[in-house]
Amino acid sequence: MISIIVSAAFQSLNDRMKPSDKVLAALNEQVGLELSASIKYDAMGAHFATEGLPRLATYFFKQATEERGHAHRFMKFILDTGGRVEIPAIPKPPHHFKFAKDAVKLALDGENEVTAAIHNLMDLATSEKDYSTANFLQWFIGEQVEEVASMDQLLKVVERAGESGLLLVEDFVAKGNVPASTGAAEKLN
Repeated sequence: MISIIVSAAFQSLNDRMKPSDKVLAALNEQVGLELSASIKYDAMGAHFATEGLPRLATYFFKQATEERGHAHRFMKFILDTGGRVEIPAIPKPPHHFKFAKDAVKLALDGENEVTAAIHNLMDLATSEKDYSTANFLQWFIGEQVEEVASMDQLLKVVERAGESGLLLVEDFVAKGNVPASTGAAEKLN
């Protein structure tokens, strides 16, 4: 009798932890956004490597790895809460940029897009009283503050240096002035 009650209570808890179909669809869309960001960063890294700017290339390759990690973090959450991962189609990223600032501006725009999507996800989760998803998203909200700030700073430096000053940008990046995310948000958890 006790095992039946415990089993029923456990099933009820699992049902409350599983995101609604609406939240699950939004989580899967976020997986796509994170993977899209990763591929864009890989394309930017390859562009900068081709242009003979190895520090910028390394910076963007590291960002690509980090974004892929974010996608996997979303996928794990979906699976842990009983959902099914459905990765959406990922559009082909640009692979050549006339100016360095165009690549960095695209990266900043992408970080702003990801931030808006995470905020929309949080709005959806809280409106549906999906506390598990809302709690999960807290880390990403802090992480996006870092991501946007870092990319904004890099864009300002690239714009100030101009195309003729990209070796100064290389030095700036080499000295760790614009690191890939420090994971400060993760240190809080």
